[in-house]
Amino acid sequence: MSLPFSQLARIGAYTVRKQLAGGKYPLVLMLEPLLRCNLACKGCGKIDYPDAILNQRLSYDQCMAAIDECGAPAVSIAGGEPLLHKDMPRIVKGYLAKKKFVILCTNALLLKKKIDDYQPHAGFTWSIHLDGDRKMHDKSVCQDGVYDTCIEAIELAKARGFRVQVNCTVFDGEDPDHLAAFFTTMKAMGVEITISPGYAYERASDQEHFLTRQKTRQFFRDVFAKGNGGKDWVFTNSPLFLDFLAGNQTYECTPWSMPLRTVFGWQKPCYLVGEGYVSSFKDLMEGTDWDDYGVGKYEKCANCMVHCGFEGTAAADSVKNPLKFMRISRAGVKTDGPMAPDIDLSNQRPAQHVFTQQVEREVTRIRAANPNADKRVADAA
Repeated sequence: MSLPFSQLARIGAYTVRKQLAGGKYPLVLMLEPLLRCNLACKGCGKIDYPDAILNQRLSYDQCMAAIDECGAPAVSIAGGEPLLHKDMPRIVKGYLAKKKFVILCTNALLLKKKIDDYQPHAGFTWSIHLDGDRKMHDKSVCQDGVYDTCIEAIELAKARGFRVQVNCTVFDGEDPDHLAAFFTTMKAMGVEITISPGYAYERASDQEHFLTRQKTRQFFRDVFAKGNGGKDWVFTNSPLFLDFLAGNQTYECTPWSMPLRTVFGWQKPCYLVGEGYVSSFKDLMEGTDWDDYGVGKYEKCANCMVHCGFEGTAAADSVKNPLKFMRISRAGVKTDGPMAPDIDLSNQRPAQHVFTQQVEREVTRIRAANPNADKRVADAA
């Protein structure tokens, strides 16, 4: 399965046009219209808020304004669990009407119940959160039986004619053989894979199972070696990003390529690091000191190799070096020999742990405006 040609052409033309024009530009709007979830995954840093925060929702109009502000050709809707949002079907239709490519991320627990609210469309994809095989995934989400629910949801969605991919996050301690077998299972089901190492959110309850950069590079070499340099499987990721994961490219991140609009506002500086919020995309782009962030610049970024930071770099590299892109696409990822030099971390500035204070200020503001803010609201489920 691959993107329809019309979608590939639109996104490709946008990327080339923006790259030739120079300057910073977004590829994908990351949208979190709510933070409440019906799971409590150990690697998640977005669900342990008070009800005053978890009760917040971006409205339909706010969601439409976000894509108009940033102008990205695609939007990835996450959370929290977006199927808990009562206006989600309308939001998806609104983006499709704007000719945006829509990826709706879900843990799949509600998909069977909600699927009739959506219609197959060339620009719409279900992205099922699935972190490997049954043992790997159920451990990741801290609940037995979720893997089987996801497999049933994938089969149902495909039977209904929807495009389906899985979003697989990899943590330390995973087994390359198990992950390679999972990739093979997904290919047999006709499902593409979005793969990424996890990021150590400062509010995540489990801080011990996130991969370092060196572990990431060796782990993905071991995995891709079991699948003909990765060619045996079908990924949504750029071949250059996969090559980067295996230690063959020295990339700096492009934090503005996938900006985040959340219930707090536009998050500075990126989808992963929360160090302030602004009310507009323009303020995010013009008011962020981008040189302060990134691997080698900031301690929080030291181990990051996540797709939302580096896919934009890979996309820009493919425009600048199309022959390299085509060579890796044909030959697959190199899984032996010396790795590319990694970025020096000796001059990075120390981390500033400011996110908790920001959340506390937001809670105070919400409670002042609404005395009932902490009353649990009814979910769309």
